[in-house]
Amino acid sequence: MLLSAEHLSINFGSRQLLEDVSLFLNEGDKVGIIGINGTGKSTLLRLLAGDLTPDSGTISRNPNVQVGYLPQNPVMDDEATVLEQVFLHMPDSFRALNEYEAKAMLNRLGIGDFGQRVGTLSGGQRKRVALAAVLLHPADVLVLDEPTNHLDSEMVAWLEQRLARFSGALIMVTHDRYFLERVANHITEVSRGKLYHYEANYSKYLELKEQRQEMERSSERKRQSILRTEREWIMRGCRARSTKSKDRIQRYEELRDRSAPEADSSVQMASASARLGRKIIELSHVSKAFDGRTVIRDFSYGVGREDRIGIVGRNGVGKSTLLRLIAGDLEPDSGAVERGATVKIGYFSQEGRELDLNQRVYDFIHEIAEEVKTEEGTFSASQMMERFLFPADLQSVAIGQLSGGERRRLYLLSILMSSPNVLLFDEPTNDLDVTTLAILEDYLDGFSGPVLAVSHDRYFLDRIATSMFEIRPEGELRRYSGNYSDYVEKRVEEDAAKERPERAEAPRERRRKLKFSYQEQREYETIEARIADLEEQLRVCAGEMELCGSDYVRLQELQSRQEELSGLLDQVMERWMYLSDLAERIEAQQERSF
Repeated sequence: MLLSAEHLSINFGSRQLLEDVSLFLNEGDKVGIIGINGTGKSTLLRLLAGDLTPDSGTISRNPNVQVGYLPQNPVMDDEATVLEQVFLHMPDSFRALNEYEAKAMLNRLGIGDFGQRVGTLSGGQRKRVALAAVLLHPADVLVLDEPTNHLDSEMVAWLEQRLARFSGALIMVTHDRYFLERVANHITEVSRGKLYHYEANYSKYLELKEQRQEMERSSERKRQSILRTEREWIMRGCRARSTKSKDRIQRYEELRDRSAPEADSSVQMASASARLGRKIIELSHVSKAFDGRTVIRDFSYGVGREDRIGIVGRNGVGKSTLLRLIAGDLEPDSGAVERGATVKIGYFSQEGRELDLNQRVYDFIHEIAEEVKTEEGTFSASQMMERFLFPADLQSVAIGQLSGGERRRLYLLSILMSSPNVLLFDEPTNDLDVTTLAILEDYLDGFSGPVLAVSHDRYFLDRIATSMFEIRPEGELRRYSGNYSDYVEKRVEEDAAKERPERAEAPRERRRKLKFSYQEQREYETIEARIADLEEQLRVCAGEMELCGSDYVRLQELQSRQEELSGLLDQVMERWMYLSDLAERIEAQQERSF
């Protein structure tokens, strides 16, 4: 056991976030923490990381156990350079040994200027620098709060593989359901101050949770049935002096006083949108550049009423710029964006609107609309807030008292209160809990206008998108039909065709038959062992470097060896990704053939 937390309780003001909960972390545990925003997920991580002290309970860890912590909003030194921040509070010898790996990791995370001051970075860049620092420092336990936020799809896939290979214990809050599915082997749900533990990944957790709730419902039905029978017996008059009767009355009172299982509240989204005319949004030969770098080049498209478009691309390539052009927040350098007279855009931006933290929750929503008309009827501002899990006691508090996730949910409500007929989403899955995301996906199914979404959440894009836009460097924009998984499959086929042009000209029938060559099959069967061997060599090399002392000649040899091994590991990892993807496509093709 690496870490134990027993009988923890913590209260913030009038809100009891955690009450007498316990959690134990063993080596190899990879725990995903889920729950509705505001239930205390980040608070639990802060307690485990030692960043917060519980009101009661104990947290124990072996003195030799190292804990790496990535908070939701990392505190950083604005005057430090990126590389200095990564190695902050670490000895110079550690930096000397790990600077190459740090630079490689930062490059993976889209941070190429290692001398840039932290104070000039965007919020997303700061989070990625903090993530690199946590992953680089030796740790037996990783405590990560929203590690996938601000990562593009390639970065998420890289992080997924790295954490899947991590041999220590991992506990994380994330709303990326594919990430939970592939990395977590244990799910802990935070609900009404309690923790519910499931030895499962995400999909198995859903099954087990439904089983638990069905058992609770069955038990409650049985309790109510017995209560009806006993109540009738009581009402008929019982022989109170009989010892047997007294025991029966006592059992009845115990059953009567037992509380029924509490069901989790969930956001209730009612579709409310204004009438949408024939003309929606037309982009004609639109181009946009910043500081001489073109991010959108000569793009034309007519938005249709039933469009469900996912927008992907590497960080900084221009995804948010495209949404801002459509919304009218930016003007194109050339070309035109025309919007129909009836178009009413609801734009859920990545940063969110600037909220007055001193304003009451109720006043913020009431200023947007006093009521909203939906397919289910007309709801007042207060009723809509209750449907979005802001009961009367939360409506009267200042926005500053809400958690980060609750503020995002409030921001989402403010957009829907304006009854938009076109929805633009920029990273909507950041800080929204998985329950709210599932309900948002259902809401979008019934939304009568077009939806365009920038997202790194593969599950979300698979669920809502019917076509994909990929923005590439130099402003090139390509369109693909289908959802995210369809897009990935087509991109793999495109890349394979580029690498083997002679195969691209082969007959269609031959291209359809995917299979491993003999050499690829052998390589696929042994490549994981090769990765493990290279990682072990790197660990041995690092251990020898620590023992070098002042033998700088030997240290230089080992540093060269470390760089060689790291480069070789990167190459083998890329080959493993290709072979694994090919194996999945072969399996999918075989399933289709049946």
